[in-house]
Amino acid sequence: MLEVAIVAVLITMVLALARGVIGPTGYDRMLAANAFGTKTVLLIALGGHALGWHSYLDVALLYGVLAFVGVVALARAIEGDKA
Repeated sequence: MLEVAIVAVLITMVLALARGVIGPTGYDRMLAANAFGTKTVLLIALGGHALGWHSYLDVALLYGVLAFVGVVALARAIEGDKA
């Protein structure tokens, strides 16, 4: 069951990446970057659980914080383009 969850997360990551490339507006790209970051955190946590390395949860949390900061920076850059 864990392998099915990992494959499902990988499929949604590919879809988010495609949306980021195809997205017609900056907001679509920002939403895709946020979704990709969230799915990456989930993938790291699932991979750590599958391998029995529970210290990967710390890595997942750190990546989540970095992804959040990156999306906030991207949002501010997009907002600056409008002004």
